[in-house]
Amino acid sequence: QVQLVESGGGLVQPGGSLTLSCAASGSLFSINAMGWYRQAPGKQRELVATITSGGSRAYADSVKGRFTISRDNAKNTVYLQMNNLKPEDTAVYYCNLDRSPRWDRPVVYWGQGTQVTVSS
Repeated sequence: QVQLVESGGGLVQPGGSLTLSCAASGSLFSINAMGWYRQAPGKQRELVATITSGGSRAYADSVKGRFTISRDNAKNTVYLQMNNLKPEDTAVYYCNLDRSPRWDRPVVYWGQGTQVTVSS
């Protein structure tokens, strides 16, 4: 099985920065993509950023230019560098790992989440 552990969340003032980390552990496997989702109070969980095994990155419009997703393949760790944070970025951030072998056979893992609070 796969376990995902997020870290790096916390309280930051508007305009500040945080870097989240997600370490994947378990058996060796091929990863299709890893990403970050977030869920704010009263809102549905939404995709923030993803990075594929080929290195392609995608971001939600709300974070483009402010957030950067990266990975360390040797450590099976994905990072989310968050700059110029805004109060609306406040949410629980969840790490996601996808190794679905095909579109109709999902194999997806989730971390427990880390709280990011942006407040002055």
